Amino acid sequence: MRQPLARELNDLLERGRDRQLRLAVTGLSRSGKTAFLTSLVNQLRHAGLEARLDLLPVAREGRLLGARRVSQQDLGVPRFPYDQAMAALDDTPPRWPAPTRGISELRLAIRYRPTRPGLLGSETRQLSLDLFDYPGEWLLDLPLLDLDYPDWSLAQQPIRGQARAALFEDWQAAVAGLDPAAEADEARLAKIAEHYAQGLRAARDAGFADLQPGRFLLPGELAGAPVLQFFPLPGIETFTAEELEKLPPESNYATLARRYRHYQQRIVRPFYRDHFRRFDRQIVLVDLLGALNAGPERFEDLSRALGKLMQSFDYGKRSLISRLFAPRIDRLAIAATKADHVTPDQHPRLVALLEALLAEPMKDLRFANVPVQAFSLAAIRASESREVAHQGRRSPALRGIGQQGEALLLYPGEVPDRLPDPGFWARQGFDFPAFRPAPRDGGALPHIRMDAVIDWLIGDKLK
Repeated sequence: MRQPLARELNDLLERGRDRQLRLAVTGLSRSGKTAFLTSLVNQLRHAGLEARLDLLPVAREGRLLGARRVSQQDLGVPRFPYDQAMAALDDTPPRWPAPTRGISELRLAIRYRPTRPGLLGSETRQLSLDLFDYPGEWLLDLPLLDLDYPDWSLAQQPIRGQARAALFEDWQAAVAGLDPAAEADEARLAKIAEHYAQGLRAARDAGFADLQPGRFLLPGELAGAPVLQFFPLPGIETFTAEELEKLPPESNYATLARRYRHYQQRIVRPFYRDHFRRFDRQIVLVDLLGALNAGPERFEDLSRALGKLMQSFDYGKRSLISRLFAPRIDRLAIAATKADHVTPDQHPRLVALLEALLAEPMKDLRFANVPVQAFSLAAIRASESREVAHQGRRSPALRGIGQQGEALLLYPGEVPDRLPDPGFWARQGFDFPAFRPAPRDGGALPHIRMDAVIDWLIGDKLK
């Protein structure tokens, strides 16, 4: 029997017995996906030993025996670099793990004792947990599957906000006067496309999240290929749909539309088909504090990006038949990361702000009877909470190590518990600094509420 067919049959058997779960870890750039996956593996590996997992019943009750990494099923996907991430955290001085640059996978075999022993008395069971990580830049390409080139091109214009528009000034100057009906000049199109890609990269570095196409940011083996040499085309709004269709194949419009369709059908669709449709459960990580740091324009940009992202997944309850042959995501966690950058009294406000930001998508999920829960977490806690004398009274503060190795004592202030109005940004600003990982002497990584998130995502499979 061919190996891929044998693997698929084995997966079907395990899924039918409810012994296999596929968890997608998703989120936009700088949301902490690599740190989350590293911590998740580390906590389960140290279960029953140093890991503090009081909010995970199977661990609290002493039934979680631990986990180990085993060979993944898809040999064509790189393995998640857990060892390299831990080496970075254990370096002198400690470093944060490198961010995601491509898709990766890791399989854990989790051993536990069920709450109800079988006929033969005490027994152990095993859950295979497949973890998937991929660049956040690729996520926002999924909505392209529902848009043709004219619709996408018009949706990208005008560039919203003064700060964002300033980053695309070179592209706007280069594309000015490009006639959709004129014969395409390959060299000129390539130059304009590079200006557009430079604008996207500058926007990402400036903290913007709503960026399409995502592969322009991490092109990999596609760098320099014509499939990545398209961009929004000003002026097509003056043409009717029929007029656009009649333009000659060598026109600027037809050339760019052809590249867009190739990107849509040969790059985006296979990624969705081969990976997204296989997921059972999902966690979406959100760097709310980073968006607050960056100001109102970037915060609104994050809201738009998340709205698009949440529309791109196939959610719904599943029967046994659908679980075997048409899996859909049946449980979702949405988590505000880097909770260790604010004091514990602000964590409920962080969750409230996250729920306000995603109010409409969460209503749709609940209408579809899909369990969804919002959290605040720190996958790898890098600060300690203290109460110290400040301005004549006791105030909550954070103590940690800055990126340059300096000792920090901070009073981060309050997180809004609702969407900020224009007056909020005038009244209050933010400056949440980046912490360096704390030195450690082995054992489980320190965290905030990783146990609660693990329980939500897989706890029902460990009973």
